Amino acid sequence: MGASKSDHFTDHQNELATLTKALGHPARIAIIEYLLKVNTCICGDIVNELPLSQPTVSQHLKELKSAGLIKGNIDGNAICYCINEAGFEKIKGFFETIALHIEKNKKECC
Repeated sequence: MGASKSDHFTDHQNELATLTKALGHPARIAIIEYLLKVNTCICGDIVNELPLSQPTVSQHLKELKSAGLIKGNIDGNAICYCINEAGFEKIKGFFETIALHIEKNKKECC
């Protein structure tokens, strides 16, 4: 069995790809924005905010949690979600590196 394409890239590159892929859906962006607004919530609150069914919201929450962008704690029979700062610090570092490079090397290209 051959190596997967991701095996040809560094762990850091694969991790950033996973993080940014998790943000690649507008529903997930809306969930992140909602979590930033309320600071913590339960799944039912998110379902009430989005025009999506509960199973669909749960799937998006699962993707965000799997990528490390949100955390969830069980509170009774509900799960309370919040932002996972560590995941966003990694994304922040990546975009800061790009911004510094652009600022440092301003010139016309293409």
